[in-house]
Amino acid sequence: MELISNPKVNDVFNNYPTSVQQQLLYLRELILKTASNIEGLNTLEETLKWGEPSYLTKHGSTVRIDWKSKNPEQYAIYFKCTSKLVPTFKTIYKGVFEFENNRAIVFKLKHTIPEQELKQCIAMALTYHKIKHLPLLGA
Repeated sequence: MELISNPKVNDVFNNYPTSVQQQLLYLRELILKTASNIEGLNTLEETLKWGEPSYLTKHGSTVRIDWKSKNPEQYAIYFKCTSKLVPTFKTIYKGVFEFENNRAIVFKLKHTIPEQELKQCIAMALTYHKIKHLPLLGA
């Protein structure tokens, strides 16, 4: 898989408070690992949308990650709120993740991320336009 990365993304990661920087880099690593394991996904674009690190594929829905100072004890992975992604994640992973409406999975800074479950959510987002017609997005 080819990663096309906007150099300004590193600046954003470097400007996060050190207390959250490691967690956001971990989310980035999970996104990159997941993308590299998706058959037929040849290119992943890492860019900025709304000033947040964002990941795009040809047949997927944008995935963004961010920390916001108004909620300093949490960070999140964002999905397109008009998609079926977060409503599907709520059905499959009720009780596993904390959600913000239909737009994000929210993590507390000191909690461990359920890695396998999150990787499945990321994979669904990165292949969304191929699976959006399937019940529960093919889960």
